[in-house]
Amino acid sequence: MLRASEIDTRMLGMLALLLVIWVGFHFMSGGTFLTPRNLWNLSVQFSPVAIMATGMVLVIVSRNIDLSVGSMLGLVGMAMAIIQAEIIPDIFGFDHPATWIVVLLIGLALGALVGVFQGAVVAYIGVPSFIVTLGGLLVWRGVAWSLASGRTIAPMDSTFQLLGGGSRGSIGEVGSWVIAGLAVAAIVFYLVNDRRQRKRFGFTLRPMWSLVTVGVVGSLAVLGAVWTMNSYYLPVNVARQVAEERGLAWPEGGLDIPLGISYPVLIALGVMLVMGFIANRRRYGRYVFSIGGNPEAAELGGINTRWTVVKTFMVMGILVGVAAAVTIARLNAATSGLGTLAELYVIAAAVIGGTSLSGGIGTIPGAVLGALVMQSLQSGMVLMRVDAPLQDIVVGVVLVVAVAVDVFYRRRSER
Repeated sequence: MLRASEIDTRMLGMLALLLVIWVGFHFMSGGTFLTPRNLWNLSVQFSPVAIMATGMVLVIVSRNIDLSVGSMLGLVGMAMAIIQAEIIPDIFGFDHPATWIVVLLIGLALGALVGVFQGAVVAYIGVPSFIVTLGGLLVWRGVAWSLASGRTIAPMDSTFQLLGGGSRGSIGEVGSWVIAGLAVAAIVFYLVNDRRQRKRFGFTLRPMWSLVTVGVVGSLAVLGAVWTMNSYYLPVNVARQVAEERGLAWPEGGLDIPLGISYPVLIALGVMLVMGFIANRRRYGRYVFSIGGNPEAAELGGINTRWTVVKTFMVMGILVGVAAAVTIARLNAATSGLGTLAELYVIAAAVIGGTSLSGGIGTIPGAVLGALVMQSLQSGMVLMRVDAPLQDIVVGVVLVVAVAVDVFYRRRSER
């Protein structure tokens, strides 16, 4: 039945795992996990990992690895923080309208530059990516510390802070329902168009019950997620300020103003859609999967494998820049330990999401779901007041188990 409906069993398994994690932590934490407040915070916290995991998919698919993403995040984040907190204010003053744009562009450019450098060493000099990025893990962390001599750089530009979510970094109730409506319409359009294209070219049609089930479940999931985000309200003091700004009367019992979907979540979803389009619909994405499947055949087929690998690391660097912007905006500061162990969560998210460490296999949505699984584990352990060392142990065990499942799945598929 699953084969006829073309449902990805691994994705279905991850969804079941996520459900078990959420329900389990909800009971073990005394009913605090599945609350609008915790789920809203969870959505914000998982966004940087999800953003970087989409890039890690392509890196691993191309039979490489990037162990330096955490240190790169620290370097790019520290550079962006120094620029907006110490350099631009001396020239244009603090909170200049163009500050956040300039800082973001510089961060993306710096991430791309670091990625191109590491990719060039891997592709053109021939040093294994494991060694190059392991060295980068040490080098970029040291450079990040040297930029500020271990200081914490704060505060960030007020407009830039919106990128990190917070009480003002969301689109509100109406905007969230608009996004939900567009998402449901996109799901319906995709399913109808997919069936039309299959008929047109004579491909096997998916059962109608499968299309209806996927459409209904997907739409309900979107609407449920938005309803949950809108069920979390602004703190009283912030809500009072918003009411004064909008000229609203403050009632005796207070005013509930929904936060809605946060900007980090929108950024993560946008990155997922763009990266999914690049991986599945563009020539570059097909080249990456071809290289991962058989590098020699890809090169003999006319693919510039070296330049493709460089571009893959460049994309990874750009996404690290986006994640760094979201991270320091959420913290409203950049610290010397920014991004520590982030590479572990990013790689684990990609592998849990179905990306094979042998190359050639991986999905962007799977990596995003893997990031949600990893962040759910961490969030649940924090609610249960689990010590940090034990949290690291759990994450390490989950990573090993994920790789073991990948190996078992591939062996079974090859039979």
